[in-house]
Formats: sequence, C-alpha cells, structure tokens
Amino acid sequence: MLRLAVIVILSWWIATAAHAQTPSRFDGWASAVIAADWRTSAGEPIQAFDNARRDLVSGFLAAGFSRADMYDATLRPDVTPFVTGDAAIRGITEVAARAQRGCLLYFTSHGSPEAMVFGQVQRLTPTRMAMMVREICGARPTVVVVSACFSGIFVDSLAAPNRMIMTAARRDRSSFGCSEDAEYPYFDGCVIQTLPTASDFIALANGVRACVKNREEAEGLTPASEPQVSIGSDMQLLLPTLRFNQPQG
Repeated sequence: MLRLAVIVILSWWIATAAHAQTPSRFDGWASAVIAADWRTSAGEPIQAFDNARRDLVSGFLAAGFSRADMYDATLRPDVTPFVTGDAAIRGITEVAARAQRGCLLYFTSHGSPEAMVFGQVQRLTPTRMAMMVREICGARPTVVVVSACFSGIFVDSLAAPNRMIMTAARRDRSSFGCSEDAEYPYFDGCVIQTLPTASDFIALANGVRACVKNREEAEGLTPASEPQVSIGSDMQLLLPTLRFNQPQG
C-alpha cells in the first residue's frame, strides 16, 4: 500500500512539474492593459474600469502571458503614482522593446464617435491609435482590444494582415456597463468570464460576442452594441496555433 501511494505521489509530481515547465505560446509577447478613464458619462468617479484592468491582468496571466513582459496602468488622477497618457504609452513602448514576438494591447475607457478617452485630457483618434500601434508593435503579430462606446471607429484604421482587432461596439453604437453600480463594463466582464474556457483569441472573440448579446437581450438594452472583430490574413493562420493555457483540475 505504501509503495502504491509513493508511486501515485511521484506520478502526480512528475506530471505537475512537466506542466509547469511547458512553455507558453505567448512567451516573448508584450502585453498591456490600460484603464484609460475612471468616470461615468456624467463625470462621477467609478471603479468599473479599474476592476476590469485588475481582473483582465489576472486572466491574461493565467492564459499564458508573462508578468515580466506585461504593463498595466490606470490613468485616474486620484491614485499614487499618477500615470499620464504619455507615461502609459512610454510604459507600453518599453515592454514592447524587450518582448518582440508579439503584442497584446487592451484599452478600456469611454469613447465617442471621434475618439477614445485616454486620461484627463488626451483623446486617441483612430489615426493616432494606428500610429501608436504601428510604432510600438510594428510588423509583429498584434491583438488590439478597445472596450469603449463607438469603438468600432478603430477597426478600419487598425486593420492589417498581422493584426486582430476586437472592439466593444460598432462605430455607431454605445456599449454598456459604465455606471456607478457596475462591477465591469459589460464587454470587459464577458472577456473575463470567457478567458478561462477559450482555447485561443478567435474562440475568445466568439464567446465574448455571444456573452454580450445574451446579457444585453436579458436586460432589454437597445440598440445592441454589436462588438466587432477584424482578423488579418496572416493572423487567420497564426491565431489557432496560439492556444491559451487552460486551468488544470
């Protein structure tokens, strides 16, 4: 009996050690998660964007991204240290300079039909966003997620063969979940909910769109936000090979 117990324990230890040593498909990828606003549409402070940032970081780490190659920040002015939009861009650039196999950039904020809020005074227009992504990530495989109202405005400017773009809404639609009582913006909450079971970014996008649709319909929210997805030709072949780490147990 003792011998059998030792064999079982040894087999478990070997399997666990082998799993722990399995390299992630995202080794060498730079990643960034930015909570770029901290207010309701009426200007009242909320926690939804920062809650999302916190739990998105945890979700992407579990999926295989490296903490050493990840930058995350809130741009709210009532925390220490205070991070400006320019400082956040510098932080993302520094991470991307040392981790050059790929890029994941995730922004959660408010948006308008012209731009996304990026801190106290800055706004990221589609043109400026495209320039920033090009300068930071270049030709490497890149996934950009923009969670904001009207975030579909970024799809055309960011689209490229080496990129996948996910947005929380169509270019002419609001998204939901930025109120004082919301834990997360709805789109971010669906990403957090779907990540543990998604096999890759394509499965994540499909799961998130279904999740958002179901929640909006259940709550009678109209018009539907209709999250958008654009996958470049190179990424259509690559993404199925970039599988997320799956929870064990």
